[in-house]
Amino acid sequence: MAGRRRLLALLVMAPLVLVACTSSKDSASKGKGAYHYTFAVVTHGAAGDTFWDVVKKGAQQAGRDEGVTVEYQSDGDPAKQSQLIDAAVNKKVDGIVVSMANPDALKASILRAVAAGIPVITINSGQGQSKEFGALAHVGQDETIAGQGAGEQLKAAGVTNLLCVIQEAGNVGLEQRCQGAKNALGGKVTNLQVQNSDPSGAQSTIKAKLQADKSIDGVLTLGPVIGAVAITAVKDSGSKAKLATFDLNPDILAAIRDGKMLFAVDQQQYTQGYLPIIMLTLYKSNLNTVGGGNPVLTGPGYVTKDTAAKVSDLAKAGTR
Repeated sequence: MAGRRRLLALLVMAPLVLVACTSSKDSASKGKGAYHYTFAVVTHGAAGDTFWDVVKKGAQQAGRDEGVTVEYQSDGDPAKQSQLIDAAVNKKVDGIVVSMANPDALKASILRAVAAGIPVITINSGQGQSKEFGALAHVGQDETIAGQGAGEQLKAAGVTNLLCVIQEAGNVGLEQRCQGAKNALGGKVTNLQVQNSDPSGAQSTIKAKLQADKSIDGVLTLGPVIGAVAITAVKDSGSKAKLATFDLNPDILAAIRDGKMLFAVDQQQYTQGYLPIIMLTLYKSNLNTVGGGNPVLTGPGYVTKDTAAKVSDLAKAGTR
């Protein structure tokens, strides 16, 4: 009888021990906070874009750290991006993070989210319209200031005739970068439109422009995909133009390290994914706001030959 009682006790206790172990494991996997919120991140980046892959990684890591669900989607078509925002509103998510390369196209959808009581944080682009649309805050760099910083460095390098290459038509942030560079350079700045989705075509267009105007002594690209092909375009055109870019990828870091590019303006896009998730969690759980009505700036920083190797090591982990 005693043996049977002990066996029965073990059988009763075993499931309890198993449940306890499973609960502990699940709790740990949900992160520090385990708030169980669901946040939608809707960006204008194309799938597979190395820049936006880092933004996504930052948002997902913040989700793990805070124990919240992060649903990340992106589409470069403003109309489709607007539809993704509408779908998130209909799903009644707990918060939305959105990049606004084309603010006017997204205005109605963002206003609908705010009217539904869903907190919105804008990132990357659209800083000027963020408060107007009712967003809690904007996380990113001031594009005009970043452009001015690039222009100052190019001027110090002796550039007087700059080609500023815009890879997304209608992106207000890119236009602000070129205008900022023009303001700081004090010389001639010509904007050149290419397509980020057609790197080989962009390379040919940049090469042709440099061959047609030998007085161009500087090229500023506004993204790493076009920055990488611009290296070849400058070389193949026979130009001696000095080259710089915005944002990073392995090709850009290697070019800076090897002296083929002066610098890259780094807006630290990992933080643009990470910080809004933390900010939304703080707002939902404790009504905290960050920034005091001013943008939360993630840049500009500058990667030069002195720092390229260290940043390259971090980029291998997908965080730069």
